[in-house]
Amino acid sequence: MKRNKTIYVTEPFLPPLEEFNEYLKQIWNSKWLTNNGQFHQELEQALCDYLGVKYISLFANGTLALITALQALRITGEVITTPYSFVATTHALWWNNIKPVFVDIDPETCNIDPEKIEAAITPKTTAILPVHVYGYPCNIEKIKQIADIYGLKVIYDAAHAFGVKQKDISVLNAGDLSILSFHATKIYNTFEGGAIVSQDESTKKRIDYLKNFGFANETTVVAPGINAKMNEVQAAMGLLQLKYIDTIIEKRKQRASLYKELLKSIPGIRFMEDLPDTFHNYSYFPIFVNEKEYGMHRDELYEKLKANNIYARRYFYPLISQFPTYKNLESAQSGKLKVAEQITREVLCLPIYPDLPINVIENVCKIIAL
Repeated sequence: MKRNKTIYVTEPFLPPLEEFNEYLKQIWNSKWLTNNGQFHQELEQALCDYLGVKYISLFANGTLALITALQALRITGEVITTPYSFVATTHALWWNNIKPVFVDIDPETCNIDPEKIEAAITPKTTAILPVHVYGYPCNIEKIKQIADIYGLKVIYDAAHAFGVKQKDISVLNAGDLSILSFHATKIYNTFEGGAIVSQDESTKKRIDYLKNFGFANETTVVAPGINAKMNEVQAAMGLLQLKYIDTIIEKRKQRASLYKELLKSIPGIRFMEDLPDTFHNYSYFPIFVNEKEYGMHRDELYEKLKANNIYARRYFYPLISQFPTYKNLESAQSGKLKVAEQITREVLCLPIYPDLPINVIENVCKIIAL
């Protein structure tokens, strides 16, 4: 590896430009740039078919999708969620004037710990907002049991979980709604973009109204909606990306397998194993650094890699509960989120993307092993 070559934690997959130009020509000819155009409609159906879900509503980005999902289900009061995620998960609650209630995470999957949920439920609780962290599925069955007992809605932040299945069933079918992100850093991207997966036609219709200012038709506004529509250029990219997504996932799997083989004998370095009966998408490759066993703090390893032009990422660090907006919440107080606090000090996501050279992975592992 050349010393002056900078390697980042991810790199977006871009299809051949000449193929994308063919879509652009059609957009230029039609002059239909947004508002449920041809490619938008085609992509919604294509994604339903590929992902094995009933209904999808496309969005300009995943954050707007999550904000709208909360509106669509009329969520209020308090929502139980995880502190271990990207800030948009909790920001979407805040923008809806909903109080986030954090509970701790499972040390193996980094997902919300179902055993901690019931103790956090109050008369103001209306929903649970779990996250499929790194694309590893939450304990869907246990969360459903709790939600059914207490009459709660479940909205999954599935930003990392594109294509993930358990027992050949998409995890996006879990809960009342699932939210996807098609940001450039995701395994499937539309430059920016996102979607809501819903379970019935009436819910999809309400979502589609809300994302388009609340318009039901030219003269009727049924709700105070926003402008969150995906445009035709994004949708065209999404259609083209679908041609390559299986290859993308396979290449990521190969690189994740090589990391595991090269790192498995290094004391103090732990990584996540594949779950039984699960089709993973290998959206990230996190390792967890045990300072005592490894002999170096995670941050020291982070700086060591950076000195070698390897830009890993401490993802997620800090916890959402440690940011100024949320740190004074009762559920965010020190000691209540012990596992999450430990994981956020140990995690380091290594570079992984379809075209990541094999020799780079070998070099990263050599640096870690030294």
